[in-house]
Amino acid sequence: MNNNKFKYSELIKTEAKRLGFLSCGISKAEFLEDEAPRLEAWLNKNMHGEMRYMENHFDKRLDPTLLVDGSKSVVSLLLNYCPSELQNKESYKISKYAYGTDYHFVIKNKLKSLLYYIQDEIGEVHGRAFVDSAPVLDKAWAAKSGLGWIGKHSNLLTQQIGSYYFIAELIVDIELDYDTPVTDHCGTCTACIDACPTEAIKEPYVVDGSKCISYFTIELKENIPSEFKGKFDDWMFGCDVCQDVCPWNRFSKPHTEPLFNPHPDLLLMTKKDWVEITEDTFKKVFKKSAVKRTKYSGLQRNIQFLKD
Repeated sequence: MNNNKFKYSELIKTEAKRLGFLSCGISKAEFLEDEAPRLEAWLNKNMHGEMRYMENHFDKRLDPTLLVDGSKSVVSLLLNYCPSELQNKESYKISKYAYGTDYHFVIKNKLKSLLYYIQDEIGEVHGRAFVDSAPVLDKAWAAKSGLGWIGKHSNLLTQQIGSYYFIAELIVDIELDYDTPVTDHCGTCTACIDACPTEAIKEPYVVDGSKCISYFTIELKENIPSEFKGKFDDWMFGCDVCQDVCPWNRFSKPHTEPLFNPHPDLLLMTKKDWVEITEDTFKKVFKKSAVKRTKYSGLQRNIQFLKD
């Protein structure tokens, strides 16, 4: 098997490209030593807010061998979601990643195809696919496998690509040829820290998740704290500010995945349309979208918060 590590890795990367992934990197499945104290400190400071699930499976988040028996390699993949068109400027905003079909479905299917391909080409390989719905530190694995570096806003950044992409993994039980991390290219730039509407980026590389607009508009089930009134910059689902101001996103290019194209109505709707949105329109525009996570009632709550 060892003689074939490079060959198998190249096979996997070629097929990943054919399936539409932006890039693919591979790292050894092992305990994430550097991430352990960071995650512990973040949780201890309660920066996860009501996201109690972040407290669960602490060990599994840091060690993929506890998630997948006999795992030896983590195959990290990026999938572009940068849209070619943006919403109407006179509109309440949703994060670009939620314009089209829910990424969980799109990526899960691509990952299954990749795993079947690996099994067909290499033989009996066991593995599991992960798309941010399990205790896996996506960004840490992507950085470890050389796909980019974690920026000051805590998102993965890639030279010549930016950051408008999803991260996913296949954890498999074969040894492969491992990639090496890239260097940090944030330099002295603080654009993301300076632009964050709620000052959620407490210091470089540390984001207080419980103060992030994405958290308030998606994860928080209670009322949004009134102290944040007037600070949401018209974001009703998610927030892209820290990515929009990042110089590296000058290099981002529109995706080529038809399933990520938005419902035509989404791009045309104005603030008035959103205020008057009915449940039927919500279901039509967001039929298969990640926006369904916040439900019709959640979106109404967010719009009301922006409007008042």
